Amino acid sequence: MRPEHRPYILRLIVTLLMALTLVVLINEGFYLFQKEKTDRAPQTMQLVIPEGAAAKVALGEPVPSIPEDMVFVVGDVLEVKNEDTTDHQLGPIWVPAGSTGSLVLEDANKYSYSCSFTPSNYLGIDVRQATTFGTRLTALGIATPPMAVFLFIYSLLVFPINSEKVKKASDLEGDSANA
Repeated sequence: MRPEHRPYILRLIVTLLMALTLVVLINEGFYLFQKEKTDRAPQTMQLVIPEGAAAKVALGEPVPSIPEDMVFVVGDVLEVKNEDTTDHQLGPIWVPAGSTGSLVLEDANKYSYSCSFTPSNYLGIDVRQATTFGTRLTALGIATPPMAVFLFIYSLLVFPINSEKVKKASDLEGDSANA
């Protein structure tokens, strides 16, 4: 490495560290501020069809314990437990009275399944991709280099490196190497 490049390389390293620190603080701060219930590992979620649900639906009344729309993470398992005296269906799941059926949610998408235990005869299911530690690290890797370049150029404009001092230091190193 040539002596006249040292101040620039040192400045680049410092701005890279500053950029990494800023990006971590900003990205993680916003992540924590905007974190949702779906930012978690996949798990088994249970939906219970209570006794008397078929009678309520026949009267056009909603079943209070069953939400109209549900949000899941890719990999979640939706377990439908039928405590009613009537058989029920949720999309591809047929759940006889007193039994349990399950559905593995493998793809991120918004689904609208036909459903026998809601008055509207459908149940909206939103399956989202979870924000993992890996996706957060990817965001840091994408944001840090442009921030470092921006800080490096800005630092050169605001605090220019004195080229005369660099030349003198270079000359002193050259003289000591020749001696």
